[in-house]
Amino acid sequence: MFSCTRSIWPPRLVTVPGLHGSESAHWQTWLERQFARSLRVEQRDWDAPDLAQWAQAVRDLLARERGPFILAAHSFGCLATAHALETIPAADIAGVLFVAPASPKKFEFAGAFEARRLGVPSILIGSETDPWMQAGDARMLARRLGSAFVNLGDAGHINTAAGFGPWPRAKYFVDTLAHCAAPLRFHDEEVEFASHVSG
Repeated sequence: MFSCTRSIWPPRLVTVPGLHGSESAHWQTWLERQFARSLRVEQRDWDAPDLAQWAQAVRDLLARERGPFILAAHSFGCLATAHALETIPAADIAGVLFVAPASPKKFEFAGAFEARRLGVPSILIGSETDPWMQAGDARMLARRLGSAFVNLGDAGHINTAAGFGPWPRAKYFVDTLAHCAAPLRFHDEEVEFASHVSG
């Protein structure tokens, strides 16, 4: 479990889509509409994943805007975000939500990825039926990043095809991070969130 204190001001939401981007029905697009002044990281070619280039796009957007930020990443966007955070000042990031990260092994052609413990609070959401990363691997990645881990069970790749359009629980996780001030200590054990949260 982790404890937190109130932030001085509300952080700005930044979504980081994965391969092919996130369409209008995707939960990331829905989530952007739940927060004022939300931003999206855009890539020059959504069909050509490149870890260094995609991470640089994250850095470039955050350098242009005023923080602090909460990043909500999906799939390969999780790898790009974690890679970008290696050189982004922790003071600019209030928290990170990693959802259904893609397996680095499946994207070795896009650049070598090394999971390093983050200096910011983060939550990683995995699935028992995700074709892009097995739940055990997602849990291990969460431990390496220092993220709280949440297992959604039978949730596929947690995308539109798996039924994740409007997703209130994503907003709950972002709100949880928004009310925390970095740096926080995350322990390696799995975090159980309240079962009454719907979505």
